[in-house]
Amino acid sequence: MERRSPAFTIFIHGCALLLAAIILAPIAWLFIMSISPAADLAAKPLRWWPQAADFSRYQTLLSTAENSAGAAFTSSLRNSLEIAGMATLAALALAIPAGWAVSRTPAIGWSLSMVIATYMLPPVALAVPLYMGLSHLGLLNNVFGLALVYLTILAPFTTWLMKSGFDSIPREIEAAAMIDGAGLFQTLRIITLPLAAPVMATSALFAVLLAWDEFFYALLFTSDQRAKTLTVAIADLAGGRVSDYGLIATAGVLAALPPVLIGLVMQRALISGLTSGGVKG
Repeated sequence: MERRSPAFTIFIHGCALLLAAIILAPIAWLFIMSISPAADLAAKPLRWWPQAADFSRYQTLLSTAENSAGAAFTSSLRNSLEIAGMATLAALALAIPAGWAVSRTPAIGWSLSMVIATYMLPPVALAVPLYMGLSHLGLLNNVFGLALVYLTILAPFTTWLMKSGFDSIPREIEAAAMIDGAGLFQTLRIITLPLAAPVMATSALFAVLLAWDEFFYALLFTSDQRAKTLTVAIADLAGGRVSDYGLIATAGVLAALPPVLIGLVMQRALISGLTSGGVKG
């Protein structure tokens, strides 16, 4: 194995630290803003660290007092969790059989290409037909209706990811199981799906992130706290005549925690899923 020079090792670590600093700097500044008094945020020159940390905004947003900013925020947090969870589960339920079918039957691969081509359309082009459809079904300002809309976004993407994962699993393994007497569903349950678990985890994580961060449709199809999501709730904080930038930063920190925690828990599966099929023996 070729030995690396100390200078090259220092260069690699320096580049890694620089990249980490660039990625983490906005997150660090968001947290600093959330604990900075309003006077510090408006001070000139800007104070990069508050003279006294103020965590009262976290208490405000996590409060459940009726008709408070905290009640609106926690309701939006619950809605986002429900919508992202439902849309992700439904997308995986569709993507796993569809991805396997396209992977094992290349002749129908054109169908997946056509579905993915819908991503070329701008969201605003689909806003009117989606709005009319939800209105006809009575699902406007409804978490189930918004989850259904998100499903149309997530299903093609997760199907494409699952198809890539199934492509990396040799068909010979499934054929051997069927020769031994296993049926199709038994082969999928015992052989294929366990091998595709990392890709399933990766697909689920990306689906959750897409649903969690979506703003346009949530803004159009929700009107109050029964279905309003976090992205819309954060925008509402900035919609007044006087914006509390510290409160907006606090909402951003709290909104980022669930995806970050999910990513940390699923880190190993995520890395394995992203590299699946990258190396073939």
